[in-house]
Amino acid sequence: MTPLLDDINNPQDIKKLSIEQLPTLAEEIRRTIIDTISKTGGHLASSLGTVDLTLALYFVFDPGVDQIVWDVGHQAYSHKILTGRKDTFSTIRKLGGISGFPKIEENRYDNFGTGHSSTSISAALGISTARCLLGECGRVIAVIGDGSMTGGQAFEALNQAGHLQKNVIVVLNDNEMSIDPNVGALSSFLSRKLSTKTILRMKKEIEIFLRSFPMIGEEMVKIAKRAEDAIKGFFTPGMLFEAMNFQYFGPIDGHRIDQLVETFNNIRSIDAPIVVHVLTKKGKGYRPAEKYPTRFHGIGQFDVATGKPVNSGSTIPTYTRVFSKTLLKLAAKNDKIVAITAAMAEGTGLSSFANKYPDRFYDVGIAEQHAVTFAAGLATQGFIPVIAIYSTFLQRAYDQVLHDVSLQNLPVIIAIDRGGIVGEDGPTHHGIFDIAYLRCVPNLTLMAPKDENELARMLATAVEMRRPAAIRYPRGRGTGVKLDTNPRPLPVGRAEVIREGDDITIIALGSMVAPAVEASERLSNMGIESTLINARFVKPLDVDTILHHAFRTGTVLTVEEGILSGGFGSAVIEEIMRSDASGITVKSLGIPDRFVEHGPQEILRDTYDLSARGITKAALGMVAARAARINENVDIKG
Repeated sequence: MTPLLDDINNPQDIKKLSIEQLPTLAEEIRRTIIDTISKTGGHLASSLGTVDLTLALYFVFDPGVDQIVWDVGHQAYSHKILTGRKDTFSTIRKLGGISGFPKIEENRYDNFGTGHSSTSISAALGISTARCLLGECGRVIAVIGDGSMTGGQAFEALNQAGHLQKNVIVVLNDNEMSIDPNVGALSSFLSRKLSTKTILRMKKEIEIFLRSFPMIGEEMVKIAKRAEDAIKGFFTPGMLFEAMNFQYFGPIDGHRIDQLVETFNNIRSIDAPIVVHVLTKKGKGYRPAEKYPTRFHGIGQFDVATGKPVNSGSTIPTYTRVFSKTLLKLAAKNDKIVAITAAMAEGTGLSSFANKYPDRFYDVGIAEQHAVTFAAGLATQGFIPVIAIYSTFLQRAYDQVLHDVSLQNLPVIIAIDRGGIVGEDGPTHHGIFDIAYLRCVPNLTLMAPKDENELARMLATAVEMRRPAAIRYPRGRGTGVKLDTNPRPLPVGRAEVIREGDDITIIALGSMVAPAVEASERLSNMGIESTLINARFVKPLDVDTILHHAFRTGTVLTVEEGILSGGFGSAVIEEIMRSDASGITVKSLGIPDRFVEHGPQEILRDTYDLSARGITKAALGMVAARAARINENVDIKG
């Protein structure tokens, strides 16, 4: 039962409640989030931690006039529920349902689309600046988590906001800081009292009074300001923000709605950039998530009573797990191997490496650009850095991959996890662009394994190469093949011919090899014999093998789980064109020129014909078209 939530249809309805009713509403929202995410999966812990904060923001500010920008979106589930989506919240992350992240086209209260971290302050500053140019009123609030504050873009935005002195409120959602309760209580008290209108007016009047003294007025204002900073600095961690020309208030208990409301009411009329430092607890209100916040950051289906994930029953390891175990094996034999993550040790499988080799493991925070150049620096001194990073986040470090690693031909290995369609997290997280943006980079070897054992062999290959290398592999479990005890390196730039046939050549890359094998078998049952090539390498491409079979069959179908524009299929077409081949028909299956929606991986793959069914259908069409052309030519000659 959620009697209070049932009557909330938009943010304005929250203002009809008393402050005393808000904690009860918060508990109803938490129950709704827990029950829903246990069925759909999603980002639970962070969103549970911001329920009280969200209610306080909507209780004080007017979302029809004021605009709130949520960083990343991991913390925005209560925002979605309170902005007219409570009745569709059960569809979150489902195909055709609402997105797991703020999305401009989904709701008028989603003021900026998010999914990657550290962008909220930049976006809020841009919105605030535009509204000033338009002569519009209202405040713009950026809600940013402490993890996102490790990203350099956040500080670039703070620097400009402080310089421009725009009316931006930055709410720092700190769910990691441990602060002495007595100091924290005093700091909270001081921040709330120093933000009252009376105190702020008094400060302004004293400043005017001091400035009125001839000759010494400005110096007296500076002394008074230093004295205030010294008192605040003793009790609060806000000196960094004050140095960037922000007024700092906090830390405030993020689960005391009354204190949050008091603070927000006090600061809403201050004409200056402001930071409000709020302390929250990840997983608040759900004991398993409070105890294991990392596990419940992004989680699949789970049992609410126990907090245990719903077991799929499969014993096949994930690609991430195989990468983790293989790296440990290689590191045991080579003490020059070091591992780097950008705040994703658990997600990329590097936690085991961190535990076993703490002196050779580095978590740089949400700073992908720094991670790559840091790796390049290590490589200049004879080390072999392995950066494990999600494909979608590697996009943020493209210049560093090109300029700092590849241009200098340094032996940095980039393990690109979540290459391809990732599923329910949707367009901000699908790793569909990496093939296209990496295959044009000189000196870089780009690989994609057909199965988990080939991933292990590619990692061994990259370690031996001693030059820039990237391996992209999909989210999820492998194919169930047997793993080599000691993975052997592959011959660089050599494809694997899995089967030979005369009717069509199918060239599949990475995760698309398995469905291509199934499609090849289906075709054989229909009397059509295909040559199936596991490309393995996007760069260098095995041109000789590809051209040999392309000329032999005259019909080529490429399959990749990536964007078609500039992708693997484009590379194959370019080589066929360079060979002056005539009469060879080429078709490419992949992602068209669009962003892929959210939904289950297998359904999305089938939607774009990246399945055995889709590959079979495309191959049948090509073989039939070729036969028709041959018959037409025979008729003409006859």
